[in-house]
Amino acid sequence: MSGNLLNALALMLVIEGVLPFLAPAAWRQTFRKMVEFSDGQLRFVGMTSMLGGLLLLYLANPS
Repeated sequence: MSGNLLNALALMLVIEGVLPFLAPAAWRQTFRKMVEFSDGQLRFVGMTSMLGGLLLLYLANPS
C-alpha cells in the first residue's frame, strides 16, 4: 500500500513539473491568473481536479 502511495506521489510530482519545464512563460502567466481567482473559483478548480483524478482512477481500475 505505501509503495503505491509513494508511486502516486512521485508520478504527481513528475506531471506537475512538466509544464514549468517545457513552457515556463506559459506556466508563469497561468499562475499569475490563478492568483487573481477568488476562493470559490480556486475551490472549484481543486474540486474539478480531484473529481477528474477519481474518475481516471476508477476507469484505470475496473475491478
